[in-house]
Amino acid sequence: MPARQGIPTVDDRDTNPCDESVRARIRREIIDDLDEEFELSLEEDMAGGALDAADRAFRRVYFHELVRLQGELVKLQDWVKATGHRLVVLFEGRDAAGKGGAIKRITQRLNPRICRVAALPAPNDRERTQWYFQRYVAHLPAAGEIVLFDRSWYNRAGVERVMGFCTDADYEEFYRSVPEFERMLVRSGVQIVKYWFSITDDEQEARFHARIGDPLKQWKLSPMDLESRRRWEHYTHAKETMLERSSIPEAPWWVVQAVDKKRARLNCITHLLSQVPYEPVAHPEVVLPARVYHPEYERQPTPASMIVPELY
Repeated sequence: MPARQGIPTVDDRDTNPCDESVRARIRREIIDDLDEEFELSLEEDMAGGALDAADRAFRRVYFHELVRLQGELVKLQDWVKATGHRLVVLFEGRDAAGKGGAIKRITQRLNPRICRVAALPAPNDRERTQWYFQRYVAHLPAAGEIVLFDRSWYNRAGVERVMGFCTDADYEEFYRSVPEFERMLVRSGVQIVKYWFSITDDEQEARFHARIGDPLKQWKLSPMDLESRRRWEHYTHAKETMLERSSIPEAPWWVVQAVDKKRARLNCITHLLSQVPYEPVAHPEVVLPARVYHPEYERQPTPASMIVPELY
C-alpha cells in the first residue's frame, strides 16, 4: 500500500551521505553554528558604534581564535568526563565587566550535562539562616563535571560588604573560613580556578549607558547595578581586600584585563585551558547505522493547524 502523502519534512528525504544535497545541508548546519557567535558579536558592535579598520581586522582574528579555543574546550570536556575530574571556575568582577559574555563563549559548544552555569539569586529568608557556604555547596560538581559560577561565595566580600548586607563579624568570619573551605574542596579533588574581570571606571560607565540605550539589554540593569556606580571606590577597596586576603596557593586569583571584551574572552579561555592538565581522549569511530524501512508503515499527514506559519 502506498504511503499517504503528508506535508514534507527534512527527515522524509533521502539522507545518503554521498548525496551532494546532504553534504550541502551538513555545511549549512556548520555555518549556522558559527553564525550564532557572529550574531552575538554583531549585537555588541551595533550597540558600541561603528568599527574602525583595526577593530575589523582583529574581529577576523577573534572569530578564528575563538572557534579554535572552543575546540580545545571540547577536548577538555571530554577529558573531564573520561577521568572524573571536578572543575569549578569562579567569575567575579564589577557589574558589566564581561563575566556573562565570557561564560557564554565557554559554554557555547559544550554539553550542558557536563558543563553547567550556577548563577544564584539573592538568598531567601531560610538561606540567610544557613551556614554561609551551604547554598553554594549544592551546586558543586560531581565526578566528570564542570561548574562555572557567575558570581560565587565571594558575594560576601563584594556586594554584601559594600551594600551593608552583612555585619562586620560576618565579613571577618568569611575571610577566616574561605581559605579553609577552598582548601577542603581542593583536598577532596575539586579544582578551583578564580577569575576577576577588571575594567576601568570610564569603561563601566560607557557600558551602563549602552545598556540604558539598548532595549535588548536594559533588563541587565538593576537598582543594585546603578547604586554600584555611586560606590565605585567602595567596590575598589573591597576588591583589593579580597584579592589580598583570599588568594591562596591552592586556589589563587587571576585578573583578566577586560576593557576589551573580545581580547578578554580569548585570554581567559586560553588561561583556563592552561590550568587543566587535559589530554585528547580517544573515541571509537562513529558509524551512522542505515535507516530501516518498513513497507507497511503509513506516514500520517500533519494537520495544517499544527504547522508554525512560515513568515521567513
